[in-house]
Amino acid sequence: MKKDIHPEYKQVIFQDTQSDFMFLTRSTMSSKEKIKWEDGNEYPLIKIEVSSASHPFYTGKKIFVDTAGRVEKFNRRYKKDK
Repeated sequence: MKKDIHPEYKQVIFQDTQSDFMFLTRSTMSSKEKIKWEDGNEYPLIKIEVSSASHPFYTGKKIFVDTAGRVEKFNRRYKKDK
């Protein structure tokens, strides 16, 4: 491999914002926000909207998604002027 062309691969914490579930893994993503983990070390925190802890396929629960607002925004933006 060529030197100094690959992103840094380090440990980070991903936090599911819907269920407050967090897990420690390795990634090339980075963040200025940091959080202290169970082992006492501080790691970058990456916030995500969906993980296996909140995804309807894995939980069996239905979640409300604001698709109506998106459709209305689309219609306002691309509405034909008559």
